Amino acid sequence: MKKYQKLIKMFNNSMKNMQLNNSTLVITWCILGFLSCGNLFAQQKLNLKELKEAALSYSNDIKNGKIRIEQAEAAKREAIANYFPQISATGIGIYGFDDIITPIPDVLPKGIDNFYQAGAMATEVLYSGGKIRNSSNLASLQAEIRTIQAEQAIDSVILNTEQKYWELVQAQEQLISIEASKTYLDELLKQQQDLLAAGLIAKNQLLKVRVNRSQVLLQQSKLGNQRKLALLDLGLYVGKVYDTTAVAAETIQQITPLNLKYAEPDLDLKNNNYYKLLEKSITASQLQSKSTRADLLPQVSVGVNAGYFGSFNNVFESTFSPIAFGIVSIPISDWWGAGRQKVKQRELDEQIAQNNFEDNKDELTIGILKSWYSLMDADKQIDYAEENRAYAEENLKVQRDNYNSGLNNLADLLDAQQQKEMAETEYVDAYANYRIAESRYIFIIDSLKD
Repeated sequence: MKKYQKLIKMFNNSMKNMQLNNSTLVITWCILGFLSCGNLFAQQKLNLKELKEAALSYSNDIKNGKIRIEQAEAAKREAIANYFPQISATGIGIYGFDDIITPIPDVLPKGIDNFYQAGAMATEVLYSGGKIRNSSNLASLQAEIRTIQAEQAIDSVILNTEQKYWELVQAQEQLISIEASKTYLDELLKQQQDLLAAGLIAKNQLLKVRVNRSQVLLQQSKLGNQRKLALLDLGLYVGKVYDTTAVAAETIQQITPLNLKYAEPDLDLKNNNYYKLLEKSITASQLQSKSTRADLLPQVSVGVNAGYFGSFNNVFESTFSPIAFGIVSIPISDWWGAGRQKVKQRELDEQIAQNNFEDNKDELTIGILKSWYSLMDADKQIDYAEENRAYAEENLKVQRDNYNSGLNNLADLLDAQQQKEMAETEYVDAYANYRIAESRYIFIIDSLKD
């Protein structure tokens, strides 16, 4: 606060001594605001729930998913419009510099140099072999697919946010562990300096500690940069800018035992969005085949047409001519020609879609099992890491007591300290790996939003 008060005082003095323009005022207050924000950033803790909400609001994939749903709904309305009559209108007017039609005695006393024509037509398809119905069903199916894909985009954003968050927690906790190692070596270095000053040890003992401490300092620098990169990556993904002093609110926590939370893999595919997409790929292929077969069937339509024909200068009497018509189109040659081959191709595509469905269903099942076993391994890794950390901590304590009692040498103590540091790192890695493995498992069984 003294620093800020000094800046404000300097600012007030400058106001008395000189006339400041508006831009100078803005810049000055921005600097003061930035300094104040730095103090606020130091208190900022990143909550996973809030980060996920921010990512969902910021993600362009989710925005595009909503746009694709709107496109599919528009296509659906387009298909429904084909059930209604198609209406069109035309008009034409012609004016000639000379007579377009010369006078005809006793029939057309005056030549015609202009005329106009206006008409309207409405047609309605009575039967198209089910093509309109199949097109409408296919458009509705596409809308359902887009909706599922939009849900998957949300799941993907949640998964990526959780992974990036736990990577930040991992780097953050590793940095805490390495700082604890530095503190321990600082204390040990002080002890060695005192012993060397008293002439109780050789200088090489002190140098050994300094070498280990330098390695820890290097590792501390690397982890600090790794944490900053993880924070930047997370911030960019959720659309936020965080100061480098921001920290994840989560720390190493007790994991719920796997046998209580995920007793067995969830292989119920019926409610899985990935499985639903596979099923809809079969349905889409079937509808496309039906639509192609409809091209071999007769097409029946009816319509009315009304035309009005006359001259601008009333050279002849205007005429209104309404008519009704019906059209039947039978694609006879397609029964054995190109149309039939198109149907054959669609039938083969349908078989391919069915085979792909079976393969992808098996891959989905294997993927779920693989993710579940990875989660089991991650859970075991935490157990082993906790046990190893406890042994390493106890070993370091014993080695320190023995060293202080003169029962072992400095090399044994430094080796124990490195083992303790490695055990702490492995425990942090195990915890982060578990959280990431859990997110991936929940993602593949389609339960991230539950």
